[in-house]
Amino acid sequence: MKKAIFFDVDDTLYDHLIPFRKAVWEWVENPGSFPFEKAYHRLRYYSDILSLELGGAGAMETGEATEWMRMERFRRALAEFDVRLSEEQAAKIQAAYLGCQYDIEMFNGARELIERLQASGKIVGLITNGAGGHQRRKIEAMELTKLVPQHRIFISGEAGWDKPDTRLFQHVNERTDTRPDECVYIGDSWRNDVIGALEAGWSVIWFNHRGQQPEEGHQPHDTATDFAELSRLLLP
Repeated sequence: MKKAIFFDVDDTLYDHLIPFRKAVWEWVENPGSFPFEKAYHRLRYYSDILSLELGGAGAMETGEATEWMRMERFRRALAEFDVRLSEEQAAKIQAAYLGCQYDIEMFNGARELIERLQASGKIVGLITNGAGGHQRRKIEAMELTKLVPQHRIFISGEAGWDKPDTRLFQHVNERTDTRPDECVYIGDSWRNDVIGALEAGWSVIWFNHRGQQPEEGHQPHDTATDFAELSRLLLP
């Protein structure tokens, strides 16, 4: 029986596509037919790549480089869908995106699952990539600190390693007095969550609520598409 359950935050505990769609909607020619989900995945790709080039999440809290990265990821992602943005336009989209990123609600069943896991005696925590202040504002917006104690919330920008770096998962094991074989990680990103946790020796449930195709080379222990499925996998 597993001792500890850790969750990703972005697009695992809440729908990360909603603020993206709101921010981009007025900038595309035919929003009713625009492939927002595909564009969103490209935004996350460029966000990861550009963040790493600039030193990782620990260097991304504030500053000109951070603002440039946040604008540039929109320019590169949307250019793939024939939406060409000036720096000024990209800055406006980023401002709109940031403005609605904290107006978020957890997926149906997510809060209840965490409460039931806690009640069953499991260690429950969060592991998320991003700058500390930025991620903590999201966590506070969902009132997650009422469910998960602060010492079990791990943010890559504060810890010093970004997923999929296995050192982040090792750090979590050390801080929570757990072993890799006692831990389950749940996340939506194949690269950051599935690969990172598996290579650290953890069990993984891929939260594939967007119906993505698995990549080669790794095999999650289970896959779930919503919190009802997760509950069936995690609760006795």
